[in-house]
Amino acid sequence: MDKNPILLNTDSFTHAHVHYDPLLKAAFCEMRSEPRPCFTKTLLDEITRFHGIVKSCVQSDLKNNNKTDIEYFILSSGVKGVYNLGGDLSLFIELMEKKDKKGLNNYAKSCIQIIYNASINLDAPITTIALVEGTAQGGGFEAALACNVIIAERNVQMGFPEVLFNLFPGMGGYTLLSRRINSGLAERIITSGLLYSAEQLYEMGIIDVLAEPGKGPEKLEDFIRSSRRKTNAKRLIHHIHDKYNPVSYDELLDITQLWVDSVLRLDSSQIKTMQRLVRAQNKLYQNEHSSEANFLSPG
Repeated sequence: MDKNPILLNTDSFTHAHVHYDPLLKAAFCEMRSEPRPCFTKTLLDEITRFHGIVKSCVQSDLKNNNKTDIEYFILSSGVKGVYNLGGDLSLFIELMEKKDKKGLNNYAKSCIQIIYNASINLDAPITTIALVEGTAQGGGFEAALACNVIIAERNVQMGFPEVLFNLFPGMGGYTLLSRRINSGLAERIITSGLLYSAEQLYEMGIIDVLAEPGKGPEKLEDFIRSSRRKTNAKRLIHHIHDKYNPVSYDELLDITQLWVDSVLRLDSSQIKTMQRLVRAQNKLYQNEHSSEANFLSPG
């Protein structure tokens, strides 16, 4: 950590806990948003800010030492049982009621910024890893998909619930899935509205590494140590993948415009469905078990 003093300048982070592990040479960003584990505007801003801090550190290391002390960026969760539940639905409802297209656009751009940053490795010679130890829905699933590597525990579930209120994953879900699997299967996953187990997603080729329940951090350490023995090969593979199958910021931006227009066309029944999902998410976060909480697992 001493060689990366800029990483110490993180006292103002409130919805994310960030730290640096010198043994793993990894920068960690743990999502801890309130009042529930979704992508609040604060969390989005803090992840983007930490992306910038890490990128600055890497660039400084390379300039001064021709090598970097940060080789990995890890996006994980500090909330037990939940990786991230996706978009801030309460904010969506508020902006919809106001017909605030600019506000929705600004939120969407904040979302695709973290997606794009992760997909291009923060524009630095590092590997981005999603460590998924709990449920990942909507934007949470997209954030994981944007990383170079997804490590997930066997008991977690992931999926896109947007179809339940007549929407689609607007921050790159289809684009990101299509980089890992064929477009037909990607479309089926998105339109099903279902949650898929980590085992199912691993068999589809979406998840890269499976961990036993509660063993995600150990598997992450094993993966990093193993990867160091294959550093050159893995970097070349990532380079080829990124060069010939890139995520385009303009493509993500175009999709968000379609998403914003779709949000503003939702009717009252679909907004009520969204409100129900907010209540269910709140109950899940509070570890309250009720019949309504089952709404989070459609089908």
